Amino acid sequence: MFAAFVQGPLVRVIPLGLILLALQRTIFVEIQVGGVIIQIMMAMAAAAGVAGGSERGAVVGFTLGVMFDLAEGTPLGSTATAMTIAGAVGGLLALIAADPHWWLEAIFTALGTAVGVAMIPLLRAFIGESEPFQRQLGVVIAVVAAAAALLSPLLVPLGRWCLRMRRPEWKQPVGDATT
Repeated sequence: MFAAFVQGPLVRVIPLGLILLALQRTIFVEIQVGGVIIQIMMAMAAAAGVAGGSERGAVVGFTLGVMFDLAEGTPLGSTATAMTIAGAVGGLLALIAADPHWWLEAIFTALGTAVGVAMIPLLRAFIGESEPFQRQLGVVIAVVAAAAALLSPLLVPLGRWCLRMRRPEWKQPVGDATT
């Protein structure tokens, strides 16, 4: 059991999550785009889904979300559920292409992040928070998705590293015997 834990992705995800959480709570609070805080942890969850598939993206999203909930004092599981959905959506979108180009990875990461950010007010309304919806929710989703797309060339390889995955290598088919 210990060997499975050591060889699993959580050994790499947890330290990376601590670094991303520190960046989220310090640098990204100060650097805002149009008054919107960039959600680097949500983007990482979606990028991990793009890199490793929906199940692995969901695991990374849930882990990062629990870390975020514990640090921010939000109801435990509210952000974790949204990040789990972001990772799963990123992974499901990545099924469209066997080996997506960087621009497809950016689009999939942005869409996964947008779905995750859109889920946060819905989940907070479900748990009974008063007025969970903001007026500028559309602006928030657009800015965070655009930032996730811009950060995806860094986050997708980082997600592959966390999940101990390699980029697929396509080999040229052996020539036909008749030619």
